[in-house]
Amino acid sequence: MRRDAERFMYDDRFYPFYMAYANPLLYRGEKMHEDEFALMKSYYPETARKIQEKVERECEIQDYEGSRLYDEHPDKFMIYCMAGKIRREMEASMEVQAMPGNLLDDLIQVLLYQEISRRRCRRHRCRGYF
Repeated sequence: MRRDAERFMYDDRFYPFYMAYANPLLYRGEKMHEDEFALMKSYYPETARKIQEKVERECEIQDYEGSRLYDEHPDKFMIYCMAGKIRREMEASMEVQAMPGNLLDDLIQVLLYQEISRRRCRRHRCRGYF
């Protein structure tokens, strides 16, 4: 009986020390993508930059385990409501310049879809599709 208990207490298979650690090059690729995205964001016009900040803040609120953002097919109405909330915030703070027609709504939705897609890829390890 004691011999069986000892057998299950430790694993007698040999594993080299380097197999216990994650691949350090794995994170270099993600860092490179994040740096490139930050560079491209720095080129945004002022209005788009302000909208992007609000989009990121709204996505940060919705970014939790089990969030509807990470469903297989995200709810289009939920995303539309998020875009409407961002638009109301922009109008309340008077940070938007006069934009013709639905251009502001379209810009908010495009930036929101792009941010959600980026977060989904990062979560699902689709780093090659930014």
